[in-house]
Amino acid sequence: MIYLDNAATTSLDREVLLAMEPYYLSVYGNSQSQHSFGRQAAAAVQKTRDFIAGQLGCSPDELYFLSGGTEGDNLAVKGLCSYIGRGHIIVSGIEHSALYDSVLQLKGQGFELTIIQPAPEGIIRPEDIEAAIRPDTIFCGVMAANNETGVIQPTDDIHSICRSKGVFFFSDCVQAAPYLPVFASMADGLVISAHKFYGPKGSAVLYIHGGTRMKSLITGGMQERTLRGGTLNVPGIVGLGAAYARCISMQETVNPYIRSMRDTFVQRVLSEIPGTHLNGSGPVLPSHANISFDGCAGENIVFSLDLKGIAVSAGAACSAGAVTPTRVISSMLGLERAKSAVRFSFGKNSTPEEIPIVLDALKDSVSRIRSV
Repeated sequence: MIYLDNAATTSLDREVLLAMEPYYLSVYGNSQSQHSFGRQAAAAVQKTRDFIAGQLGCSPDELYFLSGGTEGDNLAVKGLCSYIGRGHIIVSGIEHSALYDSVLQLKGQGFELTIIQPAPEGIIRPEDIEAAIRPDTIFCGVMAANNETGVIQPTDDIHSICRSKGVFFFSDCVQAAPYLPVFASMADGLVISAHKFYGPKGSAVLYIHGGTRMKSLITGGMQERTLRGGTLNVPGIVGLGAAYARCISMQETVNPYIRSMRDTFVQRVLSEIPGTHLNGSGPVLPSHANISFDGCAGENIVFSLDLKGIAVSAGAACSAGAVTPTRVISSMLGLERAKSAVRFSFGKNSTPEEIPIVLDALKDSVSRIRSV
């Protein structure tokens, strides 16, 4: 089996699993409990909180442990907007559905909404954000790097604009964190999720700038300073910290390795398979290659490659099973390009030897689909 869907999720590093194991089997106390089991668990949580805070450059009290990027996106926009009560929201048209669908819900509750569409290369222009800001704008959301195309967004410029206008700026950094430095100075709020960098599923951390007032979405406990009730996932939090430490330490060597494979693959697909188009350009993550194939439905290529033992995707993993073309590619390049788009995402466990195997399978799949 060849796995080229690392943008959806990554495998769990064995070293991370070993770091988590004691908190399943021996140090299994509730971190809120006052006995020694609980104190040990609480100490592990605090150690991870302090480590992540040191990496992001923020206070530990500005971090909240959650179940994933989806919860982080929801909490950031709904928590802030629910506290304020009314106002104008700006988001990009390339946001993950966790944020995009959240703002559509808020629009239905009376908030006003502006969606900024990308340029054809997949970039959100800072000047478009600036032009959309109004006196009543309270929230702006633009992800650090897109989960489908890998295009890196100019979040520093957008944050500067929002800061000068007094607008809270949130950036979903889930897709960016495995490959790019992530700092609290990038935004007023951001989220990263462990399963994108070889950590456990169900563990994420949300940064919210100190002093920001928010309403909780999950009540019923005093955890996470009352912003997020519920027993903390201690093994998952430990795993998040262990995985992020490994990720940061390996980026300098892993990123060029992944990019070399990705670039070789893209060059060969575009030169050896007629009627192919790369979706997204400019600064792009080293892992992502989103390619459209004329005369093919992206889902058909995914299914065909799966039968040949190769895992890829036709959009975001969270939209699996959907029959509608990807919203992100549609907003960039139109419906036809979106219908035929396939995402290939490389990881540190990918190998150069897999590329010719995937190419041969892809050529056969495209030829068969086009002949029908």
